[in-house]
Amino acid sequence: MEQDPTTPTPDSTPANTESSPPAEVSKDARSMALLSHLLGVLTSVLVPLIVWILKKGEDPYIEDQSKEALNFQITVIIAYFAVGIISVITLGIGAFLIPLIMIGNLAFGIIAAMKSNEEIAYRYPFAIRLVK
Repeated sequence: MEQDPTTPTPDSTPANTESSPPAEVSKDARSMALLSHLLGVLTSVLVPLIVWILKKGEDPYIEDQSKEALNFQITVIIAYFAVGIISVITLGIGAFLIPLIMIGNLAFGIIAAMKSNEEIAYRYPFAIRLVK
């Protein structure tokens, strides 16, 4: 007689064990994380930096998400700087990349805000994580 692999036996654990569920994130924490991502699109590093400094050590979810938004906005600034250098070298030909950076910043900011409001710790795909 075969035993179901998910049924625990005295000497084994079930095949689909999960760790304990994460602590529930408060509505205020979700709102602050959402604002960090959305206002980061409009204010660059200013709002994520302020939120991270004020909430560091208080709420791990807000700290994580504001730090992630801050790192992404720093990456966006670096991208703008690189495109500026490319545009100078190519006599303005590289300037077509500026709208692409703006659209990417807006799109990823909205996605991150929606995910963080759903209690999902969002990670930007193209972020240089300078703030640890």
